[in-house]
Amino acid sequence: MSTIVGGIFTSHVPAIGAAIAKGVQQEPYWKPFFDGFPPVHRWLEQAKPDVAVVFYNDHGLNFFLDKMPTFAVGAAPRYENADEGWGLPLFKPFEGAPDLSWHIIDHLVGSDFDPTTCQQMLVDHSLAIPFELCWPEAAAWPVKLVPIAINTVQHPLPSPRRCLALGRAVGAALESWDGPERIVILGTGGLSHQLDGERAGFINTAYDRHCLDTLGPDPDALARQDALDIIEQAGSQGVELLNWIAARGALTGRVEEVTRNYHVPISNTAAATMVLANEAPVPA
Repeated sequence: MSTIVGGIFTSHVPAIGAAIAKGVQQEPYWKPFFDGFPPVHRWLEQAKPDVAVVFYNDHGLNFFLDKMPTFAVGAAPRYENADEGWGLPLFKPFEGAPDLSWHIIDHLVGSDFDPTTCQQMLVDHSLAIPFELCWPEAAAWPVKLVPIAINTVQHPLPSPRRCLALGRAVGAALESWDGPERIVILGTGGLSHQLDGERAGFINTAYDRHCLDTLGPDPDALARQDALDIIEQAGSQGVELLNWIAARGALTGRVEEVTRNYHVPISNTAAATMVLANEAPVPA
């Protein structure tokens, strides 16, 4: 049977990709953020995942305002990274896990979700940058990919409660998968930031720390708020926290925090990284 080894939660700011391309990770502006990743690398070396299920948000590469699915699941054998306008160097292609993707899709539909299924799909910086952060020395990605895109752009947005339920349905699908894969869950985006409007540059450190403190032990507390509440507390782009909430839902066991890093700012964004190990449930 498959094993969900844990979850990695991290920011996906395009400027991170530019910093990697320029090799400036150890410059004073960037070092506090990149210093959060050696513990992640050590954990991955021990956990040895074969597949990554990634909750992220598309930035117009596949879906734009005229066609924006609430939830979309990739079921392709291969995914190419493409530039959605930032001028970033392209990252390595990703090998898919289509059989597992279809298993997840079937389970979601059976759980009364209606995901858009994508048998061809490009992936943007919000997925590629976290991979580069997690496996910076890899000649080829060591894990296969199942991408799950969540609408964090076009209103009406899914509620945190619905995103948590989506993640839990994905976790149940993974638990019922007969394959031997070791699966890591990724949630990407945020934390608090707003890039436009009267509150451009808005960061709420107190709220970010509350989310980091709460995500592991009590994700339902985060899910009791509305998406608009998150926008008020974290900024219009801070609603990418929905990706983190969904990813947390996919961790089906008792979680244990392995490492955490928080740094302000990265390109007008509060950047954070966290690893939650997925321990076996305590027997009743």
